[in-house]
Amino acid sequence: MDDEDFEDYDREVELALFREYRDVVSQFGYVVETERRFYLANEVELVRRDTEHDFYFEITMRDVWVWDIYRSDRFVKSVRVLTFKDVNVEELQSRDFELPKDLALDE
Repeated sequence: MDDEDFEDYDREVELALFREYRDVVSQFGYVVETERRFYLANEVELVRRDTEHDFYFEITMRDVWVWDIYRSDRFVKSVRVLTFKDVNVEELQSRDFELPKDLALDE
């Protein structure tokens, strides 16, 4: 596979992932972003854990969709993440889910 074929394949996989995201986002109540992944979830618990010299975050999510090109099954029952980095948790509202018609990817 040459570089151009690989780039085409990579673009197609990313586009398919975006389309899947667009199709499933309305089923979830939260968006969670960490330094490594992006998640959609229906339950999120974020706890700051303090240690002697530092702290970290423990995130527990249930009913989750994981933004990851390389996963064959992006729907998982629960996810637990430990991170020393920033965490962003947003509660979604139904009006956040609609793309303008001129941005639709349907052919």
